[in-house]
Amino acid sequence: MPPIVSIVGKSKSGKTTLIEKLIAELKSRGHRVATIKHTPQGMSLGESDKDNWRHLRAGSEVSATSSPDKVVLIKPVAKELTIDEIAFLFGEDCDIILTEGFKQGNAPKIEVHRKEVGPALKALTKLIAIATDEPLDTEARQFSLEDIEGLANLLEAGFIKPQRERVSLFINNTPISLSAFPGEFIANTLLCMVSTLKGVGDVRNLTLFMKREPKSE
Repeated sequence: MPPIVSIVGKSKSGKTTLIEKLIAELKSRGHRVATIKHTPQGMSLGESDKDNWRHLRAGSEVSATSSPDKVVLIKPVAKELTIDEIAFLFGEDCDIILTEGFKQGNAPKIEVHRKEVGPALKALTKLIAIATDEPLDTEARQFSLEDIEGLANLLEAGFIKPQRERVSLFINNTPISLSAFPGEFIANTLLCMVSTLKGVGDVRNLTLFMKREPKSE
């Protein structure tokens, strides 16, 4: 799964602006970036989605609208998904996923802090850096709000480059952490198998999906 880093902070601290700048900087370096926005209060969709809602009310599990330049997917859920579960829907076709919010999640976090909106957040787990407009008494690395290059360097060196080659395993839509040996073993076994198939050339990525019926009692 692509590395995930959450951009967190209080309301009006500038999270969206920082993400916009990071996307542009990382894209200029040739990286593919995906984003997830957390909206705790829920959301509603516009008139253009009315046919999707008719499909969903009729019993469709997922509904998508496709046009020449985009695809919009709507998937009702029984409970709020974790970041990893949402990332599973994205697939592997990006180099990093930046999320806005999810301060209670398990992903590494960069806090956005502005003096005018109050003190920094407390008790954040996996805080790797703070983008701030004032010096703070913290062990986390501090960057100016304008130091987008420095923040991008941190993401590139710490997350993107180490996972440029990766093996992702999901079981029942849940990511399974793999150490080096099982990851290499799975990758090499699959590559040996598919390389014998007719018409298979250079394998740059491989997706295998398996569905099994639950065992009867």
